Amino acid sequence: MGNAESSDIEKSRIVLGLLESVERDGGASQRRLAAELGIALGLVNAYLKRCMKKGWVKVTEAPARRYAYYLTPHGFAEKSRLTVEFLSYSFSFFRAARADCAEALAAARAAGCNRIVLAGASDLAEIATICALDTGIAIVGVVDADAAGERFLSLPVIRSFEVAAERCDGVLLTDLKNPTETLARATDRFGRDRVFVPAVLTGRMRRAADEAKSAEPAS
Repeated sequence: MGNAESSDIEKSRIVLGLLESVERDGGASQRRLAAELGIALGLVNAYLKRCMKKGWVKVTEAPARRYAYYLTPHGFAEKSRLTVEFLSYSFSFFRAARADCAEALAAARAAGCNRIVLAGASDLAEIATICALDTGIAIVGVVDADAAGERFLSLPVIRSFEVAAERCDGVLLTDLKNPTETLARATDRFGRDRVFVPAVLTGRMRRAADEAKSAEPAS
């Protein structure tokens, strides 16, 4: 997936999330919308303006100097279209991620790693647990300092790689939010030869590095 395509998917994700939030509660503040979508407050304002310009969202005044947003018929149609688009993307992601996880797990077994932890509680971690059933590799936990609760998919949540090292002999990277940072921490504790990265994350980290480099001011 190229940088442009990845950027378009992210923009569509934000628009879909915004339309869904407006449908649920049109009186929600922009600050609350920002928290729900995980984006900056200024971006919420920009995307709301875009949705209004497209005719997907309209605004009315509400008491206490607030505004209420609601979806237009065009907005409902766009929400439905984006939902179908994301279902298609999710199926494509699942197929690609499953193949990548199977390949990474095969590499782990070839390296003699038979008890591994997943680094990051995520959709990718769920896919990895499915793939592991066919490999003979035991997944003994999920390392994620920010995970809610003490278990993830019936696996124990481990808060640090130092603790994980007592239980396993390898790591499979499954962090979709901050893969580069998590890879660095796992490598510091286990060494690069015992940390295995699905290709789907290798590509994501490469794109992030390219985008960060292109954003640097010219010298």
